[in-house]
Amino acid sequence: MNGKGVVVVVETDDLIRGLLGRWLGEAGYTVIEESEEGAKFAKASAPVLVIANVSNPRGAPALIRSLQATYVAPVLALSARFQRGLGVSTEAARRLGVRRVLPKPFTRKELLYAVKESIESPS
Repeated sequence: MNGKGVVVVVETDDLIRGLLGRWLGEAGYTVIEESEEGAKFAKASAPVLVIANVSNPRGAPALIRSLQATYVAPVLALSARFQRGLGVSTEAARRLGVRRVLPKPFTRKELLYAVKESIESPS
């Protein structure tokens, strides 16, 4: 297990899930990759963060509630459906009840900053 804690990545796209896993692993996190929300394997761990792809913002509140109930950890939402810009992302995060929203596409540096901020910021 890496020293920074466990991060659960819930992403249906194999390539994106693998890339996130690699970037987070290289940054010192232990990564559990899930292809769908609520998979059994991650429930046994105590993650410091859940990263979830939000493909449909209208269905996002139910997904986020389910993730928060399953993992009891802050959630970082990723989505190609959200606009870039701090104000927009902050408002979207507030509406969804997540720590942060990171619009796709994003760089490795942006991801790691969002992860750090999501873990360290107060509820």
